[in-house]
Amino acid sequence: MVEASRPRRDPKGSKSVSKRALIVRGGWEGHKPVESTDLFIPFLEAQGYDIRIEGSPAVYADAGAMTETDVIVQSVTMSTIERAELEGLRAAVAAGTGLTGWHGGIADSFRASSDYLQLVGGQFATHPSKHPDEVAGAASDNFLRYTVEMTDVGREHPITHGIPDFELQTEQYWVLTDDLNDVLATTTHPAPPWHPWHRPVVSPVVWTRHWGRGRIAVATPGHSPEVLQNEHVRTIVERGILWVTRTASAS
Repeated sequence: MVEASRPRRDPKGSKSVSKRALIVRGGWEGHKPVESTDLFIPFLEAQGYDIRIEGSPAVYADAGAMTETDVIVQSVTMSTIERAELEGLRAAVAAGTGLTGWHGGIADSFRASSDYLQLVGGQFATHPSKHPDEVAGAASDNFLRYTVEMTDVGREHPITHGIPDFELQTEQYWVLTDDLNDVLATTTHPAPPWHPWHRPVVSPVVWTRHWGRGRIAVATPGHSPEVLQNEHVRTIVERGILWVTRTASAS
């Protein structure tokens, strides 16, 4: 279902809005893309963004709209993307439009598109489950207690500076990535005997990426609005939006 665009402007009309944010949401409803992205609309408004909301990636094929967009906040889990849409997205980011998102809305989008996966620099592989005796056939089967650990790079980066290592009880994403990423935080998957891997595996939790003149920021926590309201997760997402937003040098 495609959602109509809804431009938002300064409610007082007292100043022009210089930054334009595009929220693209949809895909699998289990990640609550509408409720999750709605959490950040007040933040965007308070920061002076003019907000457009779309219910599919079709807008990516609109070159005029993309040229005017300073930051894309994407929450589209799985789903598909047409060639013209993907080409428009890649071109916009290369020209300076920022791209950010969380969890499956960016790291598990458009699985069939290798060019999209190259753009964002990571693809969800799995979220390991609890002990088989605890598995009950519910979403919570994959909710584990795990630690998000800041890297040396992350302790200095504007997105994660001052945020301590912290714990979450939610899906612990195992993500396939490449060397172009600057990893700001990681998590370590243990090797319990009921899973087939044989040693702990470190996976990125937060990373940034430069693509042409554009910036990308990805955070893997965010399975539900409740996770996004964790103070550290929310701070990472909000700072990520600001950090990827088109800069004057990218205009």
